[in-house]
Amino acid sequence: MGDVVQMHFSTPDYVIFALLLVASTCIGLFYALSGGRQRTTQEFLLADRSMSCLPVSLSLLATFQSAVAILGVPSEIYTYGTQYWFLGVSYFLGLLVPAHVFIPVFYRLRLTSAYEYLELRFNKTVRIMGTVTFIFQMVIYMGVVLYAPALALNAVTGFDLWGAVLAMGLVCTLYTTLGGLKAVIWTDVFQTIVMFAGQLAVIIVGAHQAGGMGEVWRKAINGSRIASLDLNPDPTERHTFWTLGVGGVFLMLALYGVNQAQVQRYLSSRTEREAVMSCYVVFPCQQVVLCLGCLMGLVMFARYGEDSPLDKGYVKTNDQASFCKDMVLYFVMDVFRDLPGLPGLFVACLFSGALSTISSAFNSLATVTMEDLIKPYCPTMTEAKATLLSKGLAFAYGLVCLAMAYTASHMGSVLQAALSIFGMVGGPLLGLFCLGMFFPWANSTGAIVGLVAGLVMAFWIGIGHFVSRMAVPTTLPPIINGTAMPLPSNMTTAESDQVPVCLSRPTGVQALYNLSYLWYSAHNSTTVVIVGLIVSLLTGPMKEKDLTPGTVYPVLGNLLFFLPECYREILCCVTPLPQKPKAIDTHPYQMARKESNGVSHPKEEEKTEETEREKDEDEETATPQPSCRLAHTLQETAL
Repeated sequence: MGDVVQMHFSTPDYVIFALLLVASTCIGLFYALSGGRQRTTQEFLLADRSMSCLPVSLSLLATFQSAVAILGVPSEIYTYGTQYWFLGVSYFLGLLVPAHVFIPVFYRLRLTSAYEYLELRFNKTVRIMGTVTFIFQMVIYMGVVLYAPALALNAVTGFDLWGAVLAMGLVCTLYTTLGGLKAVIWTDVFQTIVMFAGQLAVIIVGAHQAGGMGEVWRKAINGSRIASLDLNPDPTERHTFWTLGVGGVFLMLALYGVNQAQVQRYLSSRTEREAVMSCYVVFPCQQVVLCLGCLMGLVMFARYGEDSPLDKGYVKTNDQASFCKDMVLYFVMDVFRDLPGLPGLFVACLFSGALSTISSAFNSLATVTMEDLIKPYCPTMTEAKATLLSKGLAFAYGLVCLAMAYTASHMGSVLQAALSIFGMVGGPLLGLFCLGMFFPWANSTGAIVGLVAGLVMAFWIGIGHFVSRMAVPTTLPPIINGTAMPLPSNMTTAESDQVPVCLSRPTGVQALYNLSYLWYSAHNSTTVVIVGLIVSLLTGPMKEKDLTPGTVYPVLGNLLFFLPECYREILCCVTPLPQKPKAIDTHPYQMARKESNGVSHPKEEEKTEETEREKDEDEETATPQPSCRLAHTLQETAL
């Protein structure tokens, strides 16, 4: 990164930033020393399934509202205008589908890790593959999310780079390790409020200095920054209504439907209804966040117009992604130049985004490692040891995050490619869950081959795009409608990579490499489903009697209601989704017996257990076991 004009923090700025870290630590200590004191894995990993709707919804909002997104959206609006605002259209289906499809299935199965579902639906191999893919995705992502805002802050204000990285990393590791998921959720609530306050302060002060919001809007119109509806169906176009409104749905499903960090919050809710309501509450919150980011971009344009700090030499960089972050921070420091304390508020807002994201990563990584990779192979582990090991895993992932941040500092131009891995891997995981949930005849072989095919396709497109972009000369900006524009940046909510704008329309493989980043999730998840179905049909589709009850959402049964039952039975479209339980602690499906340590036993063992129960019927009559009989009755009802 090149040299920039630096503006320095005042004492009130440092105090406000320090208060953020202290408050986050205190929340973690409070939940470490109160209630059950995090003595069970149920409390540490799932907050005792006791969370209400509001904190869960704000935590859902904060989890992927990272610092990179806070800096990226205003830069996008400043450069290209308000076309990106149409992403809000995708929030409707992107949150309704998780609320009414994914949450009922996950919640009624009483899971801890989302990848337990894959073993119940397919087999243990698919579960492990999904878990390892998720770990790879999050480990790379969290280090970059921690390092990127600290780097931008250092460039603009001279704020100590590694001081900021270490402070955030250690504080986040501390409260996540001590307070568990409950501390993570409540710190997310606090940090969400700080994020709103910081962005509102920038918009209010910046709009006032520009002459009011009316003047901001007028300058945006005169500068052609208020975009009209673009219905161009070309998938290589970076942002159109279809790209944002349709491609964005798959992006939202990958984030809010099957990502462990979000699923874990749904499962921590007191009831299924509270979990569903959290999706409804997060919808207007997402719209508000999107509006704040877009308004910041318009205020920034009203202040600088076409004469950006880059053109004036105030912000000098050879890396477009770095320019985006530096540009927004320079704007904030410029607006708050004579208002001590407010720069510190925005930096607190910025790092709240980073803290909420990486704390969620620590907790979710500890959960999947414990539930999917350790407990199944240590069935005799006591609850106390499992809880202690879970805390140790959260602490270890905190150290890994710091190590990844250090690695990111030496990645140079590869940094952006590492950031885009998050978006590339999310699509295949979404496809894997959709394959199992919506297509009853999909088998484990199809799931494995489909996931591998989806990952290969994702990295082929991603790496090919990155290499082709590096080969494009960047000394001159591309021409759009005859006007020279800055190079594009896709530092958006998905933290995806940049898509170059070519003067000539790409063809062949190059067109695939130029696919808009918002179509990545849709393309890669569709690849998993199509390949998985083909392989399943070739290797012998799964029969309805072999399905674990409750693992298939009956979408096909509802859509194909007009077919005779014999044909629907061939397509495994007969079994409905069982109704939700009346009591929170009732296991409605009883699809797999789970001991206190959370190990899922194969269906064959369950059948053996039923046979033994029938043989010991006389003994059971002499010694009644209400809980066992109730579970057995519920299972028969579900079947």
